[in-house]
Amino acid sequence: MKLKRYQGNPILKPKVENEWESRLIFNPAAIYHNGLFHLFYRAMGADDISRIGYAVSLDGFNFFRLDKPVFVPEGRLETRGCEDPRIVRLEDKFYMTYTAYSQEGVRVALASTANFISWKRLGVIFPEINNKDAVLFPEKIEGRYVMFHRPMDEKPLSIWIAYSQNLVKWEGYKKVMAPRAGSWDEVTIGASCPPLKTEKGWLLIYHGVDESATYRLGVALFDLKNPEKLLYRHPEPILAPEEDYELRGDVNRVVFGCGACEVEGTYFIYYGGADRVVCVATIEKEKLLKLF
Repeated sequence: MKLKRYQGNPILKPKVENEWESRLIFNPAAIYHNGLFHLFYRAMGADDISRIGYAVSLDGFNFFRLDKPVFVPEGRLETRGCEDPRIVRLEDKFYMTYTAYSQEGVRVALASTANFISWKRLGVIFPEINNKDAVLFPEKIEGRYVMFHRPMDEKPLSIWIAYSQNLVKWEGYKKVMAPRAGSWDEVTIGASCPPLKTEKGWLLIYHGVDESATYRLGVALFDLKNPEKLLYRHPEPILAPEEDYELRGDVNRVVFGCGACEVEGTYFIYYGGADRVVCVATIEKEKLLKLF
């Protein structure tokens, strides 16, 4: 079962008149709130430093974007940029996980906002280890915050879980899903979009990489009360690079999702195409859940 690409893809392209997003824009976080689709995309200019831009839409396909970034690097752990945001609404606040990149490596960082424009940094999570692809669950489970993440020094690169009482100190690290030998996700996997709550379980859209360095998207289902428990993992990808804007770019053969919205029974999945443009694909929720 495949996602349906929007015929007007890519929905956002680099804007040469804005230096900070003149070369690449990709890997967008997404959230639907108050009747609007909100995108937070990674952008790069000639300086090769990642900043985060903001775009908004009524229909999920046609976006208006600001000419200035809403989130820019700060401090020694972000000297090379802020990468690959993911956003959730949690307890009436919006939280964004992102990758802080510097000469010291990559770290998971967290920020919050009430209006999508002004952000408050909450600091680096797991400061002692290289880590990325972190996604918060949109609600507490058994009284604790929950996060999927990917420690970069644990091979093969896999999806891990962690828990917190305060969003600052995290514990209970445990591997919950690993690459599958001989499959499309045989080398590396990582969480893409924040988990989506369904009646069957937590739906996770994740990315997988094979020996040819091709990035695809797949789906898995985790238990609602025990998110460590993997219930089902679909054997085939739901999106693979096929179109020119996915096959050729800054990194070839890449579809990389960071955001998904559920609107009126349809999932809108936003992804980067070949690390150069922003795209969207859709699927009916009922149709996708029939996989499980």
